[in-house]
Amino acid sequence: MAGQPMKYIGDEPGRVASGDRRASMKNGLSSDPLAFLTWDWKRIEPVAHGLLRRRITARSVETWLADWSALARLIAESFNRLYIRTTTHTNDKAGQRRFRRYSEEVMPKARQFEQAMKERLIESGLCPRQMAVPLRRMRTEADIFRPENLALRTRCEALETEFNALTGARSFEWDGETLTMPQVFSKLGDLDRGARERAWMALSACLKEQRDELDRLWLEFLEARLQMARKAGFKDYRSYRWRELARFHYTPQDCKTFHDAIARVVVPAVGRLSEKRKRGLSLDRLRVWDDFWTLRPDALGRAALKPFDSIAQLTAVAEGVFSRLDPRLASHYRLLREEGLLDLEARAHKAQGAYEMDLPASRRAFIFTTAVGSHLDVMTHLHESGHAFHALEACRWPYHYQSMLDAMPIEFVELGSMAMELLGSPYLSTEHGGFYAEAQVAQARLQELETILEFWPYMAVVDAFQHWAYENPDAARDTRQCDEVWASLQQVFRPHVDWSGIEDTLHLSWRLQEHIMTSPFYYVEYGMAQLGAVGVWANASTDQRGAVKAYCRALSLGNTVSLPGLYKAAGVTFGFGVREVEQAV
Repeated sequence: MAGQPMKYIGDEPGRVASGDRRASMKNGLSSDPLAFLTWDWKRIEPVAHGLLRRRITARSVETWLADWSALARLIAESFNRLYIRTTTHTNDKAGQRRFRRYSEEVMPKARQFEQAMKERLIESGLCPRQMAVPLRRMRTEADIFRPENLALRTRCEALETEFNALTGARSFEWDGETLTMPQVFSKLGDLDRGARERAWMALSACLKEQRDELDRLWLEFLEARLQMARKAGFKDYRSYRWRELARFHYTPQDCKTFHDAIARVVVPAVGRLSEKRKRGLSLDRLRVWDDFWTLRPDALGRAALKPFDSIAQLTAVAEGVFSRLDPRLASHYRLLREEGLLDLEARAHKAQGAYEMDLPASRRAFIFTTAVGSHLDVMTHLHESGHAFHALEACRWPYHYQSMLDAMPIEFVELGSMAMELLGSPYLSTEHGGFYAEAQVAQARLQELETILEFWPYMAVVDAFQHWAYENPDAARDTRQCDEVWASLQQVFRPHVDWSGIEDTLHLSWRLQEHIMTSPFYYVEYGMAQLGAVGVWANASTDQRGAVKAYCRALSLGNTVSLPGLYKAAGVTFGFGVREVEQAV
């Protein structure tokens, strides 16, 4: 049924379309992603060795790349399908074992094979059409690759599964009901201040209860990452991670300059907003439950927006929004609905957060959220749909490294999702088939603009915390020091929030941010992309059709254009200094 989650993504032959199954290999490779899920490395190895033995010439390189891409896409999709199961059903021990087995037995050998293939292409000196940008990243990845790091990478994947199982098990008793964490989070937008405070304290109590396990995971993640950097010959993990993320266009110091620009421009603007909020809510001070960065009560005391009552309603209305935005985007979304590639509702035993994941061999995408019926859920759905549209637009390219989101600059990948939040906003009114009456549209727009402004300082906290942790790994091994640094950064970038008397909950709260645990240094990109998205939105205010056309064109370029070139194609400039921040604010 449209909008319903798959029982087991990858375990239902015939349910999920496998897209373009063409492959030019003649050696028995299955081109069906569902059948390929059963392949172990013994079955994959002859195909891999055959590719490695083949001679590469100017005439044969494109066929060779296409055949490599077919195999790489199948391996990537199998890994992604198995990972998805660990997040949609965190209590499925068999699913966790299946993912762990693939991670431990197939992926290390697949990564060694991929390294050998990269080396062969690089050594050939050949550059097939539209492969200059992917080749730059390949050279970097080949340069930092170390076989001894494969086990550490597998270990990090296992730790992430543990983390998801731990967070997915969270439940809360609330007035006779058992609520999930997203459902409790939604209470932070309640008009009843007592309910908001109760929600925050319940979340903090859960973190306190899980603190020992969360801290153990943090320390194990940290140690594995430090070892990976040392084994690759780097003096610190940040230097290694910078290369791993292919950050060619800015430095760690540039990120700190971005933090300074936020402190100079955005923090005072948020301070002015907070004063209005205090007056509107008749408060003498703002607590975290009055102004959490993603969710807060309406500053004018209006009831929280309730845009949908069911996932079926969310997806039906969302499809209508995309239809008005662009027919091609609507067709992409309809495909995801019809093929059961949306798992959207909050429920027990489901990981926290939201993500999109490519299914590259099937030429499909999968969207995961934990929706409870809030406006934030609408914006999250637009965001993840933007990622899915990016994947579906880019999959036209023949080679895996041209089309996979994981190989593209994250700073642009996130622009694709954040711009979709803003491009979709003109169609959220019921007049256009959307979610809200006209008065509610104004409330929704105000909430979105507040969230954008409040996000940049919070992003700076998360990013600055990680710079500190990996600049000072000995100190970061002491989670009490982590608590203090997190608290001090909150005071710098979110000084309008009064934590007096509840400092213990402030110290715990960095453990809520899963990126710190599972995706190191993957957060500043959101801040950069938000600047770009605001630029796309500004373009749309004068030429909606032209802005959407440029946006779609940029998505379709895949990984064939540099980061600044992708921003230019979308009609904006890549930059994050004081001038760019001032223009956005």
